[in-house]
Amino acid sequence: MSKSRAITKYVRISPRKARLAAGLIRGRSAEEAVVQLQFTSLKGGRLLLKTLKSAIANAETIHGIQRRDLHVDEVRIDPGPIIKRAKPKNRGGRAPIFKRTSHMTVVVKAEE
Repeated sequence: MSKSRAITKYVRISPRKARLAAGLIRGRSAEEAVVQLQFTSLKGGRLLLKTLKSAIANAETIHGIQRRDLHVDEVRIDPGPIIKRAKPKNRGGRAPIFKRTSHMTVVVKAEE
């Protein structure tokens, strides 16, 4: 049972929005997951697709497993650092703006 993983860090998307795309591919075969992400209109899907393709390439290169034998074992979206900005408000006040980032982890493994 060989597992391969790929990690993308500091992606400029909120973890909550990225988890919507992660839910689309959880538990699917690798080929199905790639097709699913290619045809979704979510920004998280586009970013997660790069990570998924990298995990598949790692499995093919390192373990010599063919793409059709792989399935998505784990998809994790963790929060990254938050970039803090401020928006001016009336009478010299300010309103905080939090620009959230994410860390994406995709693990694929060979089907038994």
